[in-house]
Amino acid sequence: MNIDKRYKDALYHACSFIDDRRYLKMIFFVKVKYSLSLENPRSFNEKLQWLKLNDRNNSYPDLVDKYRVREFVAERIGDDYLIPLVGLWDTVDEVDFGSLPDRFVAKCTHDSGSVVICADKESFDEDAAKKKLSRALRHNMFFAGREWPYSKVKPRIIIEEYLGDPSDDLIDYKFMCFGGKVKCIFTCTERFSGEGLRVTFFDTDWKKLPFERHYPASDKAIPEPENLSEMIRIAESLSKGLVFARIDLYVSDNSIYFGEVTLYPGSGFEPFRPIEWDYTLGSWLDIAEHADIDRDQRGSF
Repeated sequence: MNIDKRYKDALYHACSFIDDRRYLKMIFFVKVKYSLSLENPRSFNEKLQWLKLNDRNNSYPDLVDKYRVREFVAERIGDDYLIPLVGLWDTVDEVDFGSLPDRFVAKCTHDSGSVVICADKESFDEDAAKKKLSRALRHNMFFAGREWPYSKVKPRIIIEEYLGDPSDDLIDYKFMCFGGKVKCIFTCTERFSGEGLRVTFFDTDWKKLPFERHYPASDKAIPEPENLSEMIRIAESLSKGLVFARIDLYVSDNSIYFGEVTLYPGSGFEPFRPIEWDYTLGSWLDIAEHADIDRDQRGSF
């Protein structure tokens, strides 16, 4: 087991007695390196913390549930954009790995980072996959960032088909939607290059933006996807009515596929370089106009 992750999980659970406002202020200062204002939030990271405490949209648990969100996507834009489903299980022991396709992607419905990729069953480490998924099923994602929707999601295992060819570098396209409008996009590339993940921001005309957030930008040319306008349309359709959402999409064989909905990217704890862009994105996030709020609701759940 990753000792650092185990230590972090234990630390987050040990802090569970601290009410949400105090906890978020403490973690925010440690990670983002400036004091969190919940009374007058101005930056993007600050406003994400404010939304965690104040925005109580009842649809959020279904949106972050990696299985239940499929119904939402099918209703909004049609099931042609869904990655084909292999199956859904409550426990690892229920999964018959021998009967699965030669290539698949497994993950838990309630968290982030539990992805298990099988590009070739002959070299697939089934025992390692079972251990990772079993550990993830026990993980409560709420404690680390106090992202309340995850506390309402039933932990299960979802397995979907593998997109594309293992030799392809499948790009994650992530659309940052503010009040249902895409304002910027970023790509995740070089995840398995050995040098680490690269996160590169673009505007809606595919002009590279001059900032980074937590991860370094790629120094390689990332071509504009041919169906960018359709991807923007899909992202705006899926984020309609939401104060903020990041919509993740993939392109495989010229077809667009839905990845997930993220309401609090990086849990609102990832610094911008330069910091001015934290406030630029914050100016796009209109919490006063769009948030479904209860100003008297404070503290922990």
